[in-house]
Amino acid sequence: MKWEYDKKVDTLIERIKWADAILVGAAAGMSASCGFNFFYQNDSYFQKYLGEFHKKYRYTGAFNGFYYRYPSSEARWAFLARVCYMEYECETGKSYFDLMELLKGKNYHIMTTNQDFQFTRVVPEEKLSAIQGDSRYYQCSRRCHDEIFYNKDMVYAMNAAIDKNLCIPTDMIPHCPQCGAELEPWVRGYTFLEGEKYRDEYRKINEFLEQNKNSRILFLELGVGRMTPMFIQQPFWNMTYSLPQAYYITINPKDALLPGELEGKGTAIKEDIAVILKRAVEKRKKSGAGDEE
Repeated sequence: MKWEYDKKVDTLIERIKWADAILVGAAAGMSASCGFNFFYQNDSYFQKYLGEFHKKYRYTGAFNGFYYRYPSSEARWAFLARVCYMEYECETGKSYFDLMELLKGKNYHIMTTNQDFQFTRVVPEEKLSAIQGDSRYYQCSRRCHDEIFYNKDMVYAMNAAIDKNLCIPTDMIPHCPQCGAELEPWVRGYTFLEGEKYRDEYRKINEFLEQNKNSRILFLELGVGRMTPMFIQQPFWNMTYSLPQAYYITINPKDALLPGELEGKGTAIKEDIAVILKRAVEKRKKSGAGDEE
């Protein structure tokens, strides 16, 4: 590793130790650092689980599949079931384990725009806020009521029933038990339900910030790009600027940005998240720093 990044790894370790509170903001780059690029690329996971859909519909990346105009609801739900099945079957990424190793013993909270529920495998529910939804749940497409439905059993049943035409049986399409409309994945979109569960995700963040706003707080940004900076990046910049004892670290191989106003209160690490987190874990274990916390 280049010496300049090793120095920044030291800064990451030191600031984690320094912090009384850590608010992590993680986006798509976090999962991409684990090799999970199936939302945007024709990677091995996309080929394994969605290769048939690629051959039939010619889109590349699961993200494009969400916006494809399918010939029927049966065809669309076959895709939705297969994507969610892939997310359930996908192993937990190494970067997630490394992050949790670095946060061990610390006062932290994690907010994420990721909908792939990787964080739910390593973080207690009360320490996690999924602010863009969670693919494990369905909602009414009409938003006729404030309830979401855990979908694992439905997803596995629908996936097993996908036929050679890449459709599911009509009677397996999930419908709202109250109004009869089709359900939708509970993820950010045109019909996204910003109900009780959504508000509770922000409640947890706000309570964490209120409790720690006057403490030494580290805003650790992981893999946030320029598509939706308003959810994590811009709030982190604003809070780092305004809070007296705040420090900001961003790790992103492409979009690690440090505004001039945050000079002296932040560090940008333009490098692979997996590499940086792994190196930080190794260096901290070698020095024995992690044993003090």
